[in-house]
Amino acid sequence: MRAFVFPGQGSQKVGMGAELAAASPAAREVFEEVDDALGQKLFQIMTQGPDDALTLTENAQPAIMAHAIAVLRVLEKEGGIALADKADFVAGHSLGEYTALCAAGAFSLADTARLLKLRGQSMQAAVPVGEGAMCALLGADIDKATALAEAAAEGEVCTVANDNDPGQVVLSGHKAAIERAVALVKEHGIKRGVLLPVSAPFHCPLMQPAADAMAEALAATPPQAFRVPLFANVTAAIVTDPAQVQRLLVEQVTGRVRWRESAIAMKDAGVERFVELGGKVLAPMITRSAGADLAVTSVITMADIEALAKDL
Repeated sequence: MRAFVFPGQGSQKVGMGAELAAASPAAREVFEEVDDALGQKLFQIMTQGPDDALTLTENAQPAIMAHAIAVLRVLEKEGGIALADKADFVAGHSLGEYTALCAAGAFSLADTARLLKLRGQSMQAAVPVGEGAMCALLGADIDKATALAEAAAEGEVCTVANDNDPGQVVLSGHKAAIERAVALVKEHGIKRGVLLPVSAPFHCPLMQPAADAMAEALAATPPQAFRVPLFANVTAAIVTDPAQVQRLLVEQVTGRVRWRESAIAMKDAGVERFVELGGKVLAPMITRSAGADLAVTSVITMADIEALAKDL
């Protein structure tokens, strides 16, 4: 069995999509459609920067999605490969869940771009700049990370945001609490704590205003039936019902990204092959979480796409 997976924030870099657009009309169409949907020159920011404009959450989220969908469209239109025929499941990390749903047919490309733009804006606006923070804990499992978060909270929000793999957990919450957590890592048997260069504390209760905004947006643009089952971030379980997806996407804004558990659950469901479209971030997390014996392919360039098309 095979799962197609889609990366989350942090996988953006200036120059992304330039080679694809130069080589493929199918990719160019994706970037043009996203630009039109957003009424902005996002593709120009993706390919030329500046870096701080691309890193802005409201740009990074639709950019990462557009890049992954461009890879998929080239695979489908020029490689003759239909996702629905080749994927048993889809999954995505945080914003990548929207990409996965777009790939599976739950949202149109234009709607996905608009939803992610709004998601980025509302996440950014939920907490005043400087009040929230996130940190990555390296050499921490979920138990150690949870104990550290509880010790550092001191009445503030400090919680597990991403359970990425057995050695990497991300905390999110109030800035002072996150700084306390970084200072306390050694006491909790954790190798290192690193403050992340993010503009807001994602996936924690401070994001409730953004969850409310997404509830409204998803009520106006609900997911449709989709062709491939999704492993959802907040449950690490299979979802096939659009109404349930709608609810989980709202919960996902404040909830934990259970990526380690999702990788294990996909393996337990029979997945032996993972294909990451548009990034090289999730592949190592998957093998560390669910086993080095899994076949994991990262597909970014035209050469990657051609190799995958032959392989499939």
